[in-house]
Amino acid sequence: MTVCARPDGDRTTVTVRGDLDLAADQQLQQALRSALTDSGKGIDLDLDGVEFCDCSGLNGLLGIRQQALDQCKTATIRTISPAAKRVFALTGTLSLFTPEDEMDQEDDASHPSTDPRVEVVQLRRAMQTRGLIDLARGILMATYSLSAEEAWNVLVMTSQNTNTKLHRAAQQLVDSVRGEPPPEASRRQLSAAVTHVTAVRERAQEAE
Repeated sequence: MTVCARPDGDRTTVTVRGDLDLAADQQLQQALRSALTDSGKGIDLDLDGVEFCDCSGLNGLLGIRQQALDQCKTATIRTISPAAKRVFALTGTLSLFTPEDEMDQEDDASHPSTDPRVEVVQLRRAMQTRGLIDLARGILMATYSLSAEEAWNVLVMTSQNTNTKLHRAAQQLVDSVRGEPPPEASRRQLSAAVTHVTAVRERAQEAE
């Protein structure tokens, strides 16, 4: 993975190429934090060259967005590759990185440019499915002895690898506990995701 930061007025354009995964997480975080600190109003991400993005990459970008807000700045996505966009679409988080000028174009003329409707809709949808997703995470934590973060990663990976909305993947897991078997593809991907996060944890423990 390569990261290139270029000042652009009071903002910084950050171009990312390669894979956004666990192996690249530390490098990505350091580069984005540095670019955010050096910027006046925030960073604009060019993700058009991202060839692969998993839940680690997504969580890293969501984290830098929160850091930007904490500094009264913004983190936006200007361009995005199909591989990266798929992960954001599955989790419903792409609108959180929508540039203000694009939001303005979508808003009705009667609404001010600062109208936060897009994020409000996003949060409402998240609230509607939060209970279901939390229940699914709890099932994973109890069944496979996972942490809350590991359970979240398993859900996202299963959703991503089966091309299923996150809330639907959670529903299938909850239904399986109630006696309704999940689709075979979902079952296989869930098992693979659990194996993956468990292996990552074990490698981290061995490295300590």
